[in-house]
Amino acid sequence: MTVEQESCKHQPVYFGVININIDEKTIGSVDIWRCGKCKKRFCEEKQLGIEAIAEIVGMPAINSDEKWGVTVCKLQKEKYKWKLVKLKENFEIKHECLDEKIIPLKVKNFQVEDDQHWSFLVDEHRNQAVEI
Repeated sequence: MTVEQESCKHQPVYFGVININIDEKTIGSVDIWRCGKCKKRFCEEKQLGIEAIAEIVGMPAINSDEKWGVTVCKLQKEKYKWKLVKLKENFEIKHECLDEKIIPLKVKNFQVEDDQHWSFLVDEHRNQAVEI
C-alpha cells in the first residue's frame, strides 16, 4: 500500500485519544493527531505491556480512500488482540490470528465482516473508551 503524494507540509497537533478497555481497565490507546493546515488525521497505536516497536512509527499517513480503524480478535480472550489498521471500502486486510497465522479479513462499509473478528472506526470514537 503506497501513500499518496502530499502537497501539504503537515503541522500535526494532538487531536484526541481512544482508550481500549477490558472490564473498564485500559490496556492500550490510539493517539489521534490532525494537521493544522489540511485537517488530515494521523494515528499511533499504543499497546500497554507490549515493548516491541510498532510497525509504523512517527506520523503514519493513509490514502484518501482509507479510514483509520481498530480490529479486535474475539478468539484470543486471554490475549485481547487488537490492532490499529487502515480500512478500505470493499477490500481485504491481513490479520495475525491464533498461533501467529495470517488470515484475510473482508472489509465492507469500512467494517470487518467476520464472525470471529470485529472493528470500529477511529473517527467515531475520538475521546472515548471502547470496551473490547
